Amino acid sequence: MSVLVPNSAGGQAENMVGPGRTPPAAEPGSWDPRALLAPKMPSDRLRSWIITLVIGLIAGVVRIWDLGRATDKGTPVFDEKYYAIQAWQMLRNGGYEDNPGYEVVAHPPVGKQLIALGEWIFGYSPWSWRIAAALAGTVMVVLLVRIARRLTRSTLLGALAGVLLICDGLSHVQSRVGMLDIFQALFVLAAFALLLVDRDQMRARLAVVVAEGRIGDSRWGPRMGFRWWRFAAGLSLGLTCGVKWNGIYYIMAFGLLSVLWDALSRRTAGVERPWVGALLRDTVPALGSLLVLPIAVYFATWANWFASETATDRHAAIISEDVGLNFLPDPLRSLLFYQLNVLDFHTHLDTGNNPHPWESKPWAWPMGMRPMLYYYESGLTGCGESNCVQATMLLGTPAMWWLALPVAAWAVWRATSRLDWRYTAVLVAYGAGYLPWFINLDRQMYYFYATPMAPFLVLGIVLVLGEILGAAQEHTERRKTGLLVVALYVGIVVANFVWLWPILNGALITQEHWQAELWLPSWR
Repeated sequence: MSVLVPNSAGGQAENMVGPGRTPPAAEPGSWDPRALLAPKMPSDRLRSWIITLVIGLIAGVVRIWDLGRATDKGTPVFDEKYYAIQAWQMLRNGGYEDNPGYEVVAHPPVGKQLIALGEWIFGYSPWSWRIAAALAGTVMVVLLVRIARRLTRSTLLGALAGVLLICDGLSHVQSRVGMLDIFQALFVLAAFALLLVDRDQMRARLAVVVAEGRIGDSRWGPRMGFRWWRFAAGLSLGLTCGVKWNGIYYIMAFGLLSVLWDALSRRTAGVERPWVGALLRDTVPALGSLLVLPIAVYFATWANWFASETATDRHAAIISEDVGLNFLPDPLRSLLFYQLNVLDFHTHLDTGNNPHPWESKPWAWPMGMRPMLYYYESGLTGCGESNCVQATMLLGTPAMWWLALPVAAWAVWRATSRLDWRYTAVLVAYGAGYLPWFINLDRQMYYFYATPMAPFLVLGIVLVLGEILGAAQEHTERRKTGLLVVALYVGIVVANFVWLWPILNGALITQEHWQAELWLPSWR
């Protein structure tokens, strides 16, 4: 018989039912077959939503507070100079860019369209081109609270995940600038959340089949029906690619993760041929939801481009002889021409012999060793001295980011030695945002590319905090000691974030304060 082993803070690690072995029928007061595959969520659903909304409200205040501060004399800073302007152009045109001489249109339209919504409501101002990013960062906090609660089966740990993401300097700054990466991070996190719900729903369906004694009706296991949560995850992944192309790596990673979950769920349920069953009954629907659908959504994001007459390269197939693929309709050939131009731009965006002063390579990202200075101005007044500094620096909170490598090492250990699926899921999501950047190290790279990694770093930390806290049935003294350690750590993170606040938000500070904020030589 298969049993459930309570894990930290309410999480469960399942001992597998061997292939071909059907769990016995449930008897009153004995083993519950539903608990095998569908461990219950905490019963405090209403309280958990109140906590989630309160933390979300705090996140919104923190992200939006003084949002229009720190501009280049009222104009955009760093890459806002591209996206705020392109979004305004989209708003003027009806959702597309139309300047063919401005071939720095290097990304799909979704992120810029979201920025344009803020500009449509508030006009062209720093507040307007940043408000969509601030709302995206706020929604990410809400999502992460629910994700962490589902992963750990603990409302407390879910709340702590939200607090930690609020206090992450990288997520905070990216939520306060008119750039694209926070939107991609939002859609990636949403897809991950939807796949988690899909996993739980599938296992609940299998639990019903087990309870009814039908698990042996087919050596491949039952058909699972249409999976709307996985379908919604595919929509989100399509929007991820509609922000930036590297969303394709999340499609591959999450697709493999979903099919792996399916196979292991069938194995846990006692299916005779779980891997073949997953291949035959889960993989094809998964390809539809997590590959075909995202591709369709990606092309749908270009609807305004297709509907236009003057968008960038809209009629390239007619005016250029280099497009080829004559069997395709002219609009698709033109879009392909456009996409190949963008690919050429990214391919040749090399570091070269004159690197950007704040460029960084991916090996520096896990610990945030090379941040980015988005804005800096000195010689100002208003801080109590005659030479004040105003700066906005993209910097991950060290109390979190400096733990990235030990947390990753522990996650690998738990995923391999204890087969803890939660750590595996977090590692896959984190790796999908990190490892592909090693493919071409000659390319220009910057720390803000790590934005989608931040919530999964938080989830890894929260899983470790759950183990420190201990399971609910642990001895009282053990729980109190664990709670003290967890509280002290979260307090350190909050204090670290408060200390960095002036340089994350462009506050006026003295030169001495500015120097005190720069802890490492690589931060200068």
